[in-house]
Formats: sequence, structure tokens, C-alpha cells
Amino acid sequence: MVIASLAIFPTSEGATVSRYVKEMIKVIRESGLKHETGGMSTTIESPDMETLCRVITKAHEVLAGMGVKRIHIDLHVDHRLDIEATIQSKVDAVKDP
Repeated sequence: MVIASLAIFPTSEGATVSRYVKEMIKVIRESGLKHETGGMSTTIESPDMETLCRVITKAHEVLAGMGVKRIHIDLHVDHRLDIEATIQSKVDAVKDP
């Protein structure tokens, strides 16, 4: 399982970009991948890098189609090959006993 933290938004459209972020969350939701949206990014579980990259590419295309002039992408990826990690297993690993 690939777990990624993704923030994708335009930097050319002024101080308020929530309408664009809502569209990005819609793209992620429509991908069918498990995800959790927080205040600064969305965490996504993907079976592989190819699937994750398709979602990011689709989100990029949607923003470009909305006429933005500059797109910012923050992506952090954790791909454990030794165990089957999930969003929940990562959260559980840092909880106080």
C-alpha cells in the first residue's frame, strides 16, 4: 500500500483558494481511493504508485482546466514494502498507550 499526503492548489488565484481545493477533493473522492482530508492536505491510500499518479494527474488537469496560471503540489509518499501499512495503522503507531 502506498500512503501519500497530497496538497494541490493554485498559487495564482489570490488569497482564497477553497473553491479550487473543493474540486481537488472531489477528484480524490471520485477516484474511489480511501482518503482523509485534514486542514492542510489529504492523506490517500493507493494500491500502487501508478494509481496515485493517475489521481494527481487528473487533479492537475482539472485545475488547469479551471484556467489557473500556477499550480502548487506538495506530495509526501510512504511506500512500505515490508508490511501492509494503512492510514489507520500509521495513526495507531503514534497513539499514546
